[in-house]
Amino acid sequence: MIFETHIPTFPLNQFIESFIYYKDYNPIHTVDRFLPDGNVNVVIDLTDYPKFIYDNNTLKEIQSCKNVWFSGIRNNYITIPSGRDSEMFIINFHKGKAYPFVEMPLNELTDYVVDGELVMTSEILNMREALLSLVFVKQKFLFAENHLLKMFAHKLVTNPFVDYAVNHILQMPNQISIERLSEKVGFSQKHFIKIFKENVGMTPKSFLKIIRFQKAIQEIEQNRTANWTSVAFESGYYDQAHFINEFRNFSGLTPTEFLKSNSEFTNYIAIE
Repeated sequence: MIFETHIPTFPLNQFIESFIYYKDYNPIHTVDRFLPDGNVNVVIDLTDYPKFIYDNNTLKEIQSCKNVWFSGIRNNYITIPSGRDSEMFIINFHKGKAYPFVEMPLNELTDYVVDGELVMTSEILNMREALLSLVFVKQKFLFAENHLLKMFAHKLVTNPFVDYAVNHILQMPNQISIERLSEKVGFSQKHFIKIFKENVGMTPKSFLKIIRFQKAIQEIEQNRTANWTSVAFESGYYDQAHFINEFRNFSGLTPTEFLKSNSEFTNYIAIE
């Protein structure tokens, strides 16, 4: 398997966390459950056959994705191919930082997977064609960086209020109060929620729930523990019952079931 990552240089690294390229990944299973992680991604498929999103319950195909697609921030898990026999180039944005790259408010894309050209213009398809023509992975990374900078350099402006709010939630999900956070950024709560939704894709409260869920996953994976009271407390939940309920909503599993699941990569659970 080839799996390589690249962190772009300034100013793209203010918005894009990494580029990911992988090829020849051949797991035994064919379908994954992909959990909400607070991220927004652009997936560039370097093969010529479509990939599918499946119904979470029946596993029937419900959406076909081909060439390039934009995956918005999610409140719910989705069921997708495991990546077997794929060749993918992924643009992984920093949380709350995809807004300059799209043609619409991020909350219009929440829980949706959309054709890339509808969100980032047809230039993203031209970028895919160029990536296909390049042989070496390093060449692909450098071309992607230069091409995206050429496309979006004039839009790469950060929003300090949203940045502050997102970073505060990421750093202290077990201590944060949305009311106090809106006071800190100097906006009314209504205006704060509006600009947060446009830039991040969901309300601060919903984003906080996902980050607490992600912190719980990190605690479980690092410690392989079943002390759910401790995990709940460390992740910012009021009590164990609230934690288990939220965990099931986001993953479809109880924490105990998740601990026993077959998970090679964080946020991906093998289904079949």
